[in-house]
Amino acid sequence: MYRLKIYWFIPLVFFLVVPRVRLFAFEKVGVTSFQFLKVMPDARSAAMGDATSSLNLGIHSVFSNPANLVDAYGLSVDVSYVDYFFDTQHQSLAFSWAKNGFAFAAMALRIDYGELYETTVSDLGYLPSGDYNPGLTGNVFNPGAQVYGLSFSQRLTDKFSYGIVTKYAVEDMIYDSKGSIMWDAGLLYDTKFRSLRLSAIVRHFGPQIEYYDYSYPLPQTMAIGISGNVFGKESLLKVSNKHRLTLAFELVQPRDYDQQYHVGMEYGLDEQIFLRSGYKMNYDTEGITFGAGVKFKGFVFDYSFSDYGNYLPAVHRLSLSYALAR
Repeated sequence: MYRLKIYWFIPLVFFLVVPRVRLFAFEKVGVTSFQFLKVMPDARSAAMGDATSSLNLGIHSVFSNPANLVDAYGLSVDVSYVDYFFDTQHQSLAFSWAKNGFAFAAMALRIDYGELYETTVSDLGYLPSGDYNPGLTGNVFNPGAQVYGLSFSQRLTDKFSYGIVTKYAVEDMIYDSKGSIMWDAGLLYDTKFRSLRLSAIVRHFGPQIEYYDYSYPLPQTMAIGISGNVFGKESLLKVSNKHRLTLAFELVQPRDYDQQYHVGMEYGLDEQIFLRSGYKMNYDTEGITFGAGVKFKGFVFDYSFSDYGNYLPAVHRLSLSYALAR
């Protein structure tokens, strides 16, 4: 009887929720603001194609699904770095504490767009030396953005938990600066059938951003996910205490594009060495991802590689976390 309920629950989620999400799907490319919010800071999530909302990522769950933070027992800290396009860099810092079914977390994200050289039409022309000036004024700008967030999570039952992140993001483009409050809200359902877990998450829910009398919505996304161990402890197929293979799938509905799909995989050897891979479908540029991780004496080091096709450089991420108490 218990297994029958589980088998009915899975199709119910996908057949009721997915068609409704699809109904409102439009490819409104370029209509949302604060695009930096779409970049995942966490190397482990990125290596698995961002298909991680149903996984226990420890402190990194503050970026993927805060409902999972209740499983990050004790006090943890994480720093991450993203080498993005065209001299753009992302740095993040996060702290979390979880005990007795409650979890609190804080995060900060900094985006550096690099140096931009000011040009004006009035400065176009030839210099007295005879050299051509493409409009450079000599002024150099450093635009950027910051995100600050506080998270609360609670386990309501042995199967169900939720989490909320309240964030404030500000983007400074030198000539204009805009900021806004927003929220992430996530749910997690642990079926207790082997390792099968289901999730739902809404990210970047908040008001529109106004630029020069025009308003643009935040890049809000909705995702539902499912994951389980193919082999390992409490696996769906084969039990193993030494090897673990986790598969994850996520259906994503962004505000400014059609429905997208994430698939991820993680192999763990003695929960000390990890190999990861993923694939993101229905993207203009993003596709295959992979990475690795090492755990040693409480420290966890993760690396990820994300391919962006023929016309954009690959993106590399590094994450270092440490569990201060368990």
